[in-house]
Amino acid sequence: MEAAKQPVPKILQEKRKFWTPQRKEALTGWLFLAPEIIGMLFLNVFALGFSLYLSFSKWDLLSGVQGIEFIGLDNYIKMFHDPSIIQALKNNAIYMIMTVPIPIAIALVLAALIQNSVFLKNYFKVAFFIPYISSIIAIAAVWSALFHPSLGPINQFLMELGISSPPKWLVDPKTSLLSIAIISSWASLGYTIIIYMAGLTNISDEIYEAAEIDGASALKKFFAITIPMLRPTTFFLLITMLIGSFKVFDIIAFLTEGGPNNSSTVLVFRIYEEGFKYFNMGYASAISWLLFAVIGLITAATWKMRNEE
Repeated sequence: MEAAKQPVPKILQEKRKFWTPQRKEALTGWLFLAPEIIGMLFLNVFALGFSLYLSFSKWDLLSGVQGIEFIGLDNYIKMFHDPSIIQALKNNAIYMIMTVPIPIAIALVLAALIQNSVFLKNYFKVAFFIPYISSIIAIAAVWSALFHPSLGPINQFLMELGISSPPKWLVDPKTSLLSIAIISSWASLGYTIIIYMAGLTNISDEIYEAAEIDGASALKKFFAITIPMLRPTTFFLLITMLIGSFKVFDIIAFLTEGGPNNSSTVLVFRIYEEGFKYFNMGYASAISWLLFAVIGLITAATWKMRNEE
């Protein structure tokens, strides 16, 4: 006896359409994103590839694209024998030390004090944050007046204290980089404090209350609870501030132009000099890739330390 045939559902009898409502909706979304994606590919991927090619080339910006001449590794060989590049690397390392760990420690202490022991918290948040959102050039102009060797209020105050020969600050090779680090750290301190205060709000009060019942002092609670609980926040600030310290340019270009005697020259400023003052775009591209490698190595090392911890 022949088996009874099962009726085929009507939906299976119809040919499945490719352009379902879900796919049409997805296509509409991709069409809206297409200009942004194309722009990113052109401005980022193409620019990176062209910069990498230029780093192996000799090109005077004024000669046009037809003036590009491939020279292999000559730019990189020249770079590692260039005293100004070695000096810029040293200055970047010193600047990083002065503007990353020290401001982070100061911001952590101030954030803890404001969060736990200060009235009018919102006022202090705004007061510390205003320099961060202000123009760095305007801030630098104010500080250049404060750091004036003879007429500045800072040196006037130091002379009132009996210091007959106060620092020359921005015009002295020994203190120019320190002066820029002070200005940069002061301007970014508010941002670091706000981030730490946001992290402090995520720490439960019950932890502090339990520690207080056990007899822990305020200092003990700070080192045993606050600092360990804020490690993710500290790591975030460490990474972003490390990268930012190697990108410093505007304040140096405005205040010292890398001087005196290259005492405040950093890699980004050397890229600017080679590319837009001497129009040596090939050499400038090689320096930019050196900067990229340095930032990448430091970031990778920091991530590795974080993962091991």
